[in-house]
Amino acid sequence: MIERLDYTSINGPAIAGMAKAKNNMPSIDAKLRAIIELRVSQINGCAYCVDLHMSEARRAGETMQRLDCLTVWREVTFFDEAEKAALAWAEAITKITENGAPELLYQALLAHYSDAQVVDLTLIISQMNAWNRLAISFGHGPDPRPDA
Repeated sequence: MIERLDYTSINGPAIAGMAKAKNNMPSIDAKLRAIIELRVSQINGCAYCVDLHMSEARRAGETMQRLDCLTVWREVTFFDEAEKAALAWAEAITKITENGAPELLYQALLAHYSDAQVVDLTLIISQMNAWNRLAISFGHGPDPRPDA
C-alpha cells in the first residue's frame, strides 16, 4: 500500500539500482543482515520495512525470541558480542547526527569483522536508512498478510 506517490513506478530505474546494490554485499550472512535491517527500520519507525525484514529474518532462521527482544538487545544474553557490535554500529550510524560514528564502536566492529564486512555492514545500514526514508516519505505501508 502506497498512500502518496508510487515512487517505484515513477523512477523505476533508480529504485532497481538501489535494489540491485543489495546483491553486492556478500560478506554478511542473511541472518545478520536481516536483524540489522530490522533494527534500523525499528529505529526509523518504518512500518513497511519492519514488516518486510521481520519476515526475512524468520525465513533466514532467526528465532522469535530474538526478534521479540531485538529492541532491547543490550538487555538480553542471546545476542553474541559480534552481533552486539554490529547492532551498536547500526544504531550509531542510523542516529549519526547525535554522536557521529564513535571510535569505540568502530573498534568493536574491527574486533569481530573483516574490513570487507565492516564496509558491507555500513553499506547495509546506510541503504536501509535510505529505503526507510523513501517508504516513510511516500506513505508506503505493509499490506495485510494472509498469515497475520
